Amino acid sequence: MHIRFQKLTLKNYKSHRDLTVDFGELTKITGDNAKGKSSIPESLCWTLYGTDSLGSKLDPTPIGYAFDEVKAELLLSVDEKQVLLGRGIAKGKTKYWVNEVPSKATELDELVQSLFDKDLFLSLFNPAYFPSLHWEAQRKLILQYVTSPANKEVFGQLPPAQADKLADLVKKHSLAELDKIHRENKNKQDKAYIAAQSRTKTLLQQLNSLPEYGVDIDEATEKVAQLDGQIMEIERTTEAAADTNRKYTALQSQIKSLQEQVSASAGKWPELRDEQIVDTCRTCKQALQDEAVKAVADDKNRRVQAYKEQHAALVAKRKEAEAQLEALEYIDVSEQLEKIRALEQDKLPYLDAIKAYSRRAQLEDQIEQAKVAEAETLASRNESVFILDAIKAFEAKEAELQAGKVQDLFTTLSIRLFKQNKGDGELKPDFEIEMDGKPYRKLSLSESIRAGLELRDVLSQQSGIVAPCIVDNAESITRFTQPNGQLIMCRVVAGQDLKIETEDEVK
Repeated sequence: MHIRFQKLTLKNYKSHRDLTVDFGELTKITGDNAKGKSSIPESLCWTLYGTDSLGSKLDPTPIGYAFDEVKAELLLSVDEKQVLLGRGIAKGKTKYWVNEVPSKATELDELVQSLFDKDLFLSLFNPAYFPSLHWEAQRKLILQYVTSPANKEVFGQLPPAQADKLADLVKKHSLAELDKIHRENKNKQDKAYIAAQSRTKTLLQQLNSLPEYGVDIDEATEKVAQLDGQIMEIERTTEAAADTNRKYTALQSQIKSLQEQVSASAGKWPELRDEQIVDTCRTCKQALQDEAVKAVADDKNRRVQAYKEQHAALVAKRKEAEAQLEALEYIDVSEQLEKIRALEQDKLPYLDAIKAYSRRAQLEDQIEQAKVAEAETLASRNESVFILDAIKAFEAKEAELQAGKVQDLFTTLSIRLFKQNKGDGELKPDFEIEMDGKPYRKLSLSESIRAGLELRDVLSQQSGIVAPCIVDNAESITRFTQPNGQLIMCRVVAGQDLKIETEDEVK
């Protein structure tokens, strides 16, 4: 894109009551201080943006003479297509024109924005504008036209282990995502590793605190088996004796119960035996008939007979139980039980040894598992540390390559795109312009003009936009590289009125 200023018309703009400037390839504006030199390039920016050449708001109304309207018109061409833009102030209100047609502010702003970006245009027009931007805006503007190094190009500069690892991982995640994933995992595994080490240490302390079992574990197991065999043999004997004793005791209880029943039955016999045969009615006291007396006697005989049979049965049952008891002998197993208790006591030391051996084996197994978990945790942590270091190395190398690409654009200036944190050594975005080892803010006026001109020419070449350029305070610089595009030079000449010269005529 080629931008050219053709004509500027000012009416009541600051000190210029009525001024017309026809621009050439080189336009020289000279004169003493306060003659309105700087107002001319300033009015160009005010017409386009309502600001001065550094992007700051300004009031162009004149002081010292009466006026009815302030107006500035700029005829410019963009790739040979002409457009006439105007901005003015009347009765305190701002007015706008596009090709002499009254317009709204938004219409003019949108048209100008469609022609060229404001920051880029002002950086191309005024070499002092770019350094006035915030460093982030400067950085963005420079990098806007410089392609970042491809991943493959950066990988080629890294150690193979780091390059191979990242090349595989970026197939699934971006480097920013990988950084988040592995920072989180590293922090997690740092804590987990401390906990794993603590568990291993605790288990080892428990193992070391166990008493020595002092016997061969196989011999102890065999000895317990032998003692258990002896106990089982005795228990078989005592169990048989216990069955006999239970029968003996049961028969004793049965005989006692039967004896009580026989005694109770015998106690009933006298009353039944001596029972009288009553021959009168107990109610009316009249004598019973012979048949009735016989029935009473028959009833007593029947009850007597039933009693005798029942009593005899009880006696027989008692004698049978006594005979069974006579055939049994109560066995005393206290000696056998004492032997079992003694054998159980003999088993205790061996059982304690087996228990200690089992606990030791359990702890050893837990320690082995804890060591494996500790190693896995450390491996996961170290993997994340390796990846984070690889990302850091990638970013450093990418920054180095990108800085190299940017630096190759300049001849006398040095550009810093990154700075290193003192704490962790990480690279952070930055932007610093230096000339001969001095930062831009410490350059002299002539040095800052030369630096600004080189910066704007790089932006012009990278963006493909050729725009007019102003060199203010040109008297302070004796040599500089001719910028591309139209050049407007403002120079102080003591005692001289305002003079405007183009490369082919003087006005």
